[in-house]
Amino acid sequence: MTATGVKRRARRRGPAVLTAQIGLAVLLVAGWEAGSRTGVVDEFFFSKPSDIVERAGEWIGTGYLWDHLGVTLLEAGLALVLGGLLGLVIGFLLARVEFLAAVFDPYLKVLNSLPRVVLAPIFLLWFGLGIWSKVAFGITLVFFVVFFNTYQGVREVDRVLVDNARMLGAKEGQLVRHVLLPSALTWIFSSLHISVGFAIVGAVVGEYLGSSAGVGYLISQAEGTFDTTGVFTGMVVLSVVVLVVDAGVDRVERHLLRWKPRRGIELGGQR
Repeated sequence: MTATGVKRRARRRGPAVLTAQIGLAVLLVAGWEAGSRTGVVDEFFFSKPSDIVERAGEWIGTGYLWDHLGVTLLEAGLALVLGGLLGLVIGFLLARVEFLAAVFDPYLKVLNSLPRVVLAPIFLLWFGLGIWSKVAFGITLVFFVVFFNTYQGVREVDRVLVDNARMLGAKEGQLVRHVLLPSALTWIFSSLHISVGFAIVGAVVGEYLGSSAGVGYLISQAEGTFDTTGVFTGMVVLSVVVLVVDAGVDRVERHLLRWKPRRGIELGGQR
């Protein structure tokens, strides 16, 4: 099938997919609400959607949410940018220099195997209760996702294409810009889709363990008073933020990869 045919089929399928997604969400929320009202679902443990919407409206209307959400977004944004850049640069470097890849391989495996939650209290001790302890924790989550995808994406580039570029006189910088980076973009953006959620998780977990602001702090405070509505409201807010940011990443990806035909169904950013 031609690229034009693929695009037409994707456009025809789009409304049906969106309708199915909305229908599934409505079904789940309606079932949850009905279960809460009839006593099948215990409101103390699960609250109910109408209360969550009411609490979210209260937080937004009074402005209570915005300062905390701004702190979380700042921490997650810094973690995503810094962790992504580190993963991208180091992934490219080790993919291009096999000697360095062999030297650092055991160290990267050891660092990647460390439980991230164990690092959060250490970062709180090192950097305090401010944003940088959360940023550092988020970087540890984002870095390895971007690094391994970039590393594998660069190594998967067609060797014939690389050799032809070299025969035409391409230097290393030109090779990276015109061959390696475009070929690895699919892998890189796949990692960014996952990293968005990981950056938010890093910020929220850090706030949950120790902070005076942020959505994680709101969830922690609500949990401390057995306010399940507050806990679920914080979770819903974070879910909406992740979907919005991921949609932005997807638009950038579509623009940069408009030359490449899209194939298959995307799930969680994977191709």
